[in-house]
Amino acid sequence: MRSRRPRLEGKTAVITGIASGQGRAAALAFADEGAVVVGCDMDDDGAAATVEMVRQAGGQASSTRVDLTDDAAVAAWAGQVAKDHGQIHILYANAAATRFAPVEQISFADWQWNVAHEMDVVFLPVRHFWRQLAAAGSSAVVLVGSTAGVTGSVTNGRLAHTATKGAVVAMTKQLAAEGAPLGIRVNAVSPGMIRTSATEGDLLAPGHPMNAIAQHIPLGRIGTPDEVARCALFLASDEASYVTGANLMIDGGWSAVLPG
Repeated sequence: MRSRRPRLEGKTAVITGIASGQGRAAALAFADEGAVVVGCDMDDDGAAATVEMVRQAGGQASSTRVDLTDDAAVAAWAGQVAKDHGQIHILYANAAATRFAPVEQISFADWQWNVAHEMDVVFLPVRHFWRQLAAAGSSAVVLVGSTAGVTGSVTNGRLAHTATKGAVVAMTKQLAAEGAPLGIRVNAVSPGMIRTSATEGDLLAPGHPMNAIAQHIPLGRIGTPDEVARCALFLASDEASYVTGANLMIDGGWSAVLPG
């Protein structure tokens, strides 16, 4: 039996990219704390599986197929959420995708793709849900940066990824300034190396220079999606009522030390 009130009871939380990984972990964690989760993803099967997992655990969740790089599509989704839920209290802009390449190899098309899939997918939901967040009177936005947004890397060529995640961290600070008079707190989580199906297929794949990165992380291991979700949950909750404009590093101390 729960001995305390759920931290997100009575709140509606929009979470982008719930089909797997950190988005799925967040959907489960937020719903477990009482939030009605309104998700989206382009992976219909994965999103449906997440919704079912939430429901099996006794929570409430739904998901819609939304292309977050499409301004009109995001506007239409936000309008439908307003009709269905009246207002939202939390926006967790989790969804993102990236392509890695050093400066001499990245094409302009791939640069633009990264901007669309790591910056636009953050800007558009924030832009179109902003009015609903303001109407709530006290609301929270959590963006997803990265250690890549605050440090460079000698083992992974990732100029576009570094630029876009650095932009998300900067957006957090400006949105915190603009949101404060409206009762909107805006913070970011910046994960380091997190074990997901995506990272196991590239950065943690056998033979990749970053495969052995755990030995350079002070805590000595790779992080998990649940560990990111719990930090996002804190920032989204009233427990963080005096926190805005922060960028919480979730990296086992990786960004706090010189390379091993």
